Amino acid sequence: MGSKNKLKRFSENETFSNVIQPKRDEILEGFSLKGKWHTFFKNDKPIVLELGCGKGEYTIALAQKNPDKNFIGIDIKGARFWRGAKTALEENLSNVAFVRTQIELINLIFDENEVDEIWITFPDPQIKYKRTKHRLTNADFLKKYHHILKKDGVVNLKTDSEFMHGYTLGLLHGEGHEILHANHDVYKNTYSPEEVISTQTFYEKQYLEKGKAITFVKFRIKY
Repeated sequence: MGSKNKLKRFSENETFSNVIQPKRDEILEGFSLKGKWHTFFKNDKPIVLELGCGKGEYTIALAQKNPDKNFIGIDIKGARFWRGAKTALEENLSNVAFVRTQIELINLIFDENEVDEIWITFPDPQIKYKRTKHRLTNADFLKKYHHILKKDGVVNLKTDSEFMHGYTLGLLHGEGHEILHANHDVYKNTYSPEEVISTQTFYEKQYLEKGKAITFVKFRIKY
């Protein structure tokens, strides 16, 4: 993507009513929507997050199929989720928002017990050991998710990385969390949840064309 296109998208994001782009200092000093997201959506419907949402394809697809829930895509790259935000406005999807921020700040964006469900779709597996702290299912991130999730809230991980799938399952087993569903190939498993197989992102389609299996884990964090 050229720099002119990026700048154009950044400018458009500033005008979108469904895009929130708080400065880091604003988040650290006390984010205004923390604990008050239902006032943003003007309803009390369940809140679902997509972390590392990219272009927002999954956020949009879930919102289209679930008008009884609110969906928030989170990514630091605003030029990417511009597409999702624009689509939501064009289709009058009032149950969609996007936040440009770092995922490690998530517990400062949302209050305790404010979120009902989390989706993590095709994250960078951060395979090198020194990158462990950046894996979105490491122990530190799980604690942050647990803080913002409601008691029965769940996390969904969909990935083409067998490493990420195995790492997450091992951590979940080791820490005693509750695994609700897991398989190594969602398109060959007749018991795969509908919301997992009915939506494919741009990159997922590329992975499938290369013959890569798509894995899935649904779990509940227990401490």
